[in-house]
Amino acid sequence: MLIVKKFGGSSVANKERIFNVARRCIEEYKNGSDVVVVLSAMGDTTDQLIAMAEDINPKAKKREMDMLLTTGEQVSAALMAMAMQALDVPAVSLNAFQVMMHSTSRYGNARFKRVETERILHELDSRKIVIVTGFQGVNKYDDITTLGRGGSDTTAVALAAALHADRCEIYTDVDGVFTADPRVVKNARKLDEVTYDEMLELASLGAKVLHNRSVEMAKKYNVELVVRSSLNDTEGTVVREGADMEKLLVTGVAADKNTARISVIGVLDKPGIAFNIFDTLAKNNINVDIILQSVGREGTKDISFTVAGDDMEHAIEILEKNKKRLTIKEVSCNPNVAKLSVVGAGMMSNPGVAAKMFEALYNSRVNINMISTSEIRITVLVDEKDIDKAMNAVHDGFAMGE
Repeated sequence: MLIVKKFGGSSVANKERIFNVARRCIEEYKNGSDVVVVLSAMGDTTDQLIAMAEDINPKAKKREMDMLLTTGEQVSAALMAMAMQALDVPAVSLNAFQVMMHSTSRYGNARFKRVETERILHELDSRKIVIVTGFQGVNKYDDITTLGRGGSDTTAVALAAALHADRCEIYTDVDGVFTADPRVVKNARKLDEVTYDEMLELASLGAKVLHNRSVEMAKKYNVELVVRSSLNDTEGTVVREGADMEKLLVTGVAADKNTARISVIGVLDKPGIAFNIFDTLAKNNINVDIILQSVGREGTKDISFTVAGDDMEHAIEILEKNKKRLTIKEVSCNPNVAKLSVVGAGMMSNPGVAAKMFEALYNSRVNINMISTSEIRITVLVDEKDIDKAMNAVHDGFAMGE
């Protein structure tokens, strides 16, 4: 059996935790499995490296930032190999160049193109535990690249797909995937299983257990994911195709506070205007989510939409710069909003989910600003101050607690 295990920064934050991870991996190895370990940088290392860079040059080139940031994962991988060797188990640490994990050329947010497996398979054949740096690739110029937020999850899934691993285990500081954030919703319940599509929606909508790019890749290559705690032996949550899943009406509730609403007011009510607005934003790498268009009046209309909170200022700058071309009279924004979503494959065959969600919000006196739906998701925009109350109300409304 071949197992890929990924551990995040908090799991390898100090000597004690490094040895804890080493022992867990060794236990699997001694049971006869081939083990590949993917690691993030230790604790707050990445934040510390970013602070050092900003102190030297606040406008550092992204290529040099990637050179700097990838050292964090190399430290983790090397120390982990040393820990395993100290426990008398053969192990080897490899970076993206030594494995040869080919990526696109975009520094800071590269994507994998292909992964070579020869070196890893050679080391596994020698009965070594192989430890690979997460979060990084190598582009066509032989430069190191980083994969952006959640990149180590993506590394683990890419390796599991390339190696045809039996499963890919993502270890984190929670016991698995819950029906809601257990820090906000006290009676949130751990799910035994969740489908790729449900997990993808939850990951995209604020559930920070898995990064959405890693879930997309797992679905594409049919890699079975298991989300588990690095701090205990709880079974965790299995993410896989949904043939045998429990048919829950709603699987989970997710909240995303990193959002902002932008309104463009008084644009011409004619074909092509909406395209021009959103095409302009797309060309500047600004992703738009919920969109609401008013009924036209006196030859004009208003369009409201949401963007990630981090993109708000950039989006407004782009719209203001192109005001005349896009026929915009006024641009307004509201950063004090949050998205609340319910997700579940069971929605497709059950009418009344939206009504149940809106009833729960009404009963808790939470006002809805915007609404967006898909086959397995309903998302509403509410005031940020109401998000925790709203999350609890909707969770209770669908009786998702234990």
